[in-house]
Amino acid sequence: MTDNRTWLVTGAGGMLGQDVLARLDRAGERYVALDRKALDLTDADAVSAAVEEHRPAVVVNCAAWTAVDDAETREDEALAINGDGPRHLAEACARTGAVLLHVSTDYVFAGDATTPYAEDAPTAPRSAYGRTKLAGEQAVLAALPETGYVVRTAWLYGAGGGNFVRTMIKLEGVKDTLDVVDDQRGQPTWTTDLADRLVRLGQGALAGSAPAGVYHGTSGGETTWFGFTRAIFEQLGADPERVRPTSSAAFVRPAPRPAYSVLGHDRWADAGIEPIRDWREALTEAFTALLAAERG
Repeated sequence: MTDNRTWLVTGAGGMLGQDVLARLDRAGERYVALDRKALDLTDADAVSAAVEEHRPAVVVNCAAWTAVDDAETREDEALAINGDGPRHLAEACARTGAVLLHVSTDYVFAGDATTPYAEDAPTAPRSAYGRTKLAGEQAVLAALPETGYVVRTAWLYGAGGGNFVRTMIKLEGVKDTLDVVDDQRGQPTWTTDLADRLVRLGQGALAGSAPAGVYHGTSGGETTWFGFTRAIFEQLGADPERVRPTSSAAFVRPAPRPAYSVLGHDRWADAGIEPIRDWREALTEAFTALLAAERG
């Protein structure tokens, strides 16, 4: 493993990437931030050159194709970013001895479970997006069996980009009522909380206290999009009865959405790190910054 304590963050301009940089600042860690303009993950030579130049101890891959519906008709393009990109990073990290933290998704599962998915539960993606993300996971774990970390997350929101919470804040101001899906269950997750766990996991990897493999980086508890929206309205001081439940059939999308995206968090105990807190507590703490970001 390299003696250089520098971290390298890809996708650094995105919603999660911004919060990872902020968390590294608070931790006093040195880092190199590369957004998608600075580093094209589909270019193996460029990835290799970046890792060779900076010789980071830890690489955090926050870059991804996240347009779930577009991936259904552009799977090759999505695969180049979500599958080939992590493979290029993993191969470069294998050559230099760097740790790789790769952010993945709940979409690698079928979404038809009734109890939380364990980290080692069988994967069975039902969408092109899920297939491309699974390819990235497999590439990282194959190339870096001792220093590769896959952190699956879901339902992300934060102040640094567009997301469900900011959309609902906007709609509350212009809609009398909102019909929101009540048959998809998941775990709303604040990017600040996920960024904290990524940094702590990387630090644990360097200290030898966090075993490699798969972790689930989602909030505790669970709700539906309907329940989440009602909680957002409550934070706004708006009447939650203005939010009305509906089914997924009312919002047909090109890519199938998982009906059940609740992930288990048992693996964090192996690293000596507590799982992310309950989603309601996080939303309450995050809301002032989210409201400021949306309303300026």
